[in-house]
Amino acid sequence: MVELHDESVSGKATEPLGMHGLSAILFGHSAFQYLNAANELGLFEDLLAAPGSNREQVGARLGLGRRPIEMLLLGCTALRLLTRDADGGYHVCPEIRQLADDGDWQRFKDVVDFEQRITYEGQADFTESLRRDTNVGLDRIPGTGRDLYHRLTENPRLETVFYRYMRSWSELANRHLVEQVDLGSATSLLDCGGGDGVNTIALAKANPHLRATILEIEATAPITEKRIIEAGLADRVNVQVCEMFEEPFPAGHDTVLFAHQMVIWRPEDITVLLRKAYDALPEGGRVVIFNSMSDDTGDGPLIAALDSVYFACLPVEGGMIWPWSQHEECLREAGFSGMERFKCPTWTPHGIIVATK
Repeated sequence: MVELHDESVSGKATEPLGMHGLSAILFGHSAFQYLNAANELGLFEDLLAAPGSNREQVGARLGLGRRPIEMLLLGCTALRLLTRDADGGYHVCPEIRQLADDGDWQRFKDVVDFEQRITYEGQADFTESLRRDTNVGLDRIPGTGRDLYHRLTENPRLETVFYRYMRSWSELANRHLVEQVDLGSATSLLDCGGGDGVNTIALAKANPHLRATILEIEATAPITEKRIIEAGLADRVNVQVCEMFEEPFPAGHDTVLFAHQMVIWRPEDITVLLRKAYDALPEGGRVVIFNSMSDDTGDGPLIAALDSVYFACLPVEGGMIWPWSQHEECLREAGFSGMERFKCPTWTPHGIIVATK
């Protein structure tokens, strides 16, 4: 597990902001660009492979001149992404080393690429998105679709970046979904808006008896089907095209999964989806919510707050990283009871709520 400096386990700051902290926020856009440039240029992989290299050695391997490599190393070291030893050698920070050791480094890189290619420009409209209470930043994504998901097929490169990110973001935490949600007595799973199937595939592999259906929009369904075939699960997992707000959920499943869905919508829309799940489930059936959660106290974790900017500006109108209690309120309104919380022990703000009909 990667620990974040100067934060508690909950991801809340424990030290005063200070002028250095305020400056880091003021120039936060520049801080991210150092991270992104190092990501695209391969700086971290270079130093993972050759720790202790000096400026000239790193610059030569990356094909950068003196000024560019000096600037890149200045920024990454000042931001504590790198450390510099007494001999002038550079090393990646412990957090990056841990991500690499855990096999999560490429997943982290996919998140950086998503933030740069899809999120970054749309965040310029955050203030206007708050004023108008709608996703103004979507106008920066070319296309005619009514939301980001329906525009992705009009932007093949962005579509690739998006689904690669969603897979990686899920994989950073869905091991805990597999471990903490007991599907031993379940027979059939309905994954609502399951993307490329990353979470259902993980659950199906861990539960060989389980059959599953993934609901997705028409544009995404071929991507999902391809992943299922690649995973060797076509005999147990199928895809059904469905516009979730416009069509009823299919019956015949005892577990309904919403993975990274409830962060997209307003509470009233979340309740609509949960009622549709309630109607489709048998008595005793369960619903599982798996996505990022903010604290009920309204002051963290930091990643949940920062990630909410994306949901305010881009996907559809009305999303954010909602607190645990908001999900539970929607579950109660939909008729569910017996709610259980499972906090994922990871640096991401993922959480799981399971409720019963």
